[in-house]
Amino acid sequence: MSAAVIVFPGSNCDRDCKVAIERSTNERVEMVWHQETELPSGLDLIVLPGGFSYGDYLRCGAMAAQSPIMQAVKKAADDGVAVVGICNGFQILCEAGMLPGALLRNAGLKYVCKPISLEVTNGQTRFTAGYQGQREVVMTQGNGDGNYFADTETLARIEGEGQVVFRYVDNPNGSVANIAGIQNARGNVLGMMPHPDRAFEAELGSADGATLFRSIYAAA
Repeated sequence: MSAAVIVFPGSNCDRDCKVAIERSTNERVEMVWHQETELPSGLDLIVLPGGFSYGDYLRCGAMAAQSPIMQAVKKAADDGVAVVGICNGFQILCEAGMLPGALLRNAGLKYVCKPISLEVTNGQTRFTAGYQGQREVVMTQGNGDGNYFADTETLARIEGEGQVVFRYVDNPNGSVANIAGIQNARGNVLGMMPHPDRAFEAELGSADGATLFRSIYAAA
């Protein structure tokens, strides 16, 4: 598998993602600076990592969504390449119009950082097939703006079309319908608030994140 992690100014999980993917799949990962206009050829996976791109000014992810590399990311997604946005990456995908909805301030107005249990709501995606019927996984939450919101019409559509991939077992931030992660209608773009890159080995408290990366590898 050929993968790339996009690096924005303010990213702080870019190397975490690189290490997590490489250790989970034994494949090399390229780092791509956000000012680039082209991606490496032959990619199977593009990751938008967590962090605080552009210091979270304006809205989280709003400025990063305008970075030059995002045109290439959108084209790759249109061509069927798997794209995963984690935490701030999820915010960027929503701001770029690649996923529906928006991420708001946490309902409790506090930063949440802790291991979190997730329900695998849709186990038939290219991101979750590797869980093989496992209904609950553990990853790590780390955000202050992780409160997923969508209007009633959008929510009905993504629920009806199986686009909700993960839900919180115990909602930490007020996300509508306990949504922790969604995919696009085509099924090749995933945005999620919890960090699989912080849960890819048992020594980190959970290895469930590694299964997500391996699922993508198996589908490539």
